[in-house]
Amino acid sequence: MPHVNVKLYPGRSDEDKAELARAIAKNVTTILKCGDESVSVAIEDVPPGDWVVKVFKPEIAGKTDKLFKKPGYNPLQRSA
Repeated sequence: MPHVNVKLYPGRSDEDKAELARAIAKNVTTILKCGDESVSVAIEDVPPGDWVVKVFKPEIAGKTDKLFKKPGYNPLQRSA
């Protein structure tokens, strides 16, 4: 504990992902006052065409009560 799961569009290098994971782990250990050995970070590429079904609906729109940082977009709203 804790485990952080990052989902993003494909295209970032493994080096960028490793740097992101290190930065997340560093902040988690600092803020939550836990050891680095307790932290795990997963990074999953999700194609843009799958984002709404695999990420937005189940993990964002479906869990707004658990979001401490909400996105500034909503692909479910149609623009007028």
